[in-house]
Amino acid sequence: MVSFLSLSSCSSVAQDKGYTDLDVPAFKAKMAEPGIVLIDMRTPEETAEGKMEGASELDYEAATFEAEVAKLDTTQTYLLYCRSGRRSSEAAEYMAKQGFKHLYNLKGGYLAWTGK
Repeated sequence: MVSFLSLSSCSSVAQDKGYTDLDVPAFKAKMAEPGIVLIDMRTPEETAEGKMEGASELDYEAATFEAEVAKLDTTQTYLLYCRSGRRSSEAAEYMAKQGFKHLYNLKGGYLAWTGK
């Protein structure tokens, strides 16, 4: 007989990757915490169509991505998102390997945020 452990659907920790995936309600709650840094990982063309209020832009696909990440404070708490969650999860995984400890990725990305 196989038994399964049911976990909360609001977030999942990617222990081996060093970041936590959050759904929209959990991401919104995390945004309300003091000291967070919100980063949009989309291209300038994508962010020109709209982005979350207060988000910094850091294009994951830019040639300067790694150099820009190296300038960030590894002790801060970062909330990352992109269009669908793929690029921001890859960025979070990279950042975790660089020593960042407090990383959160929006599952479903900006599309989930806007309900599209």
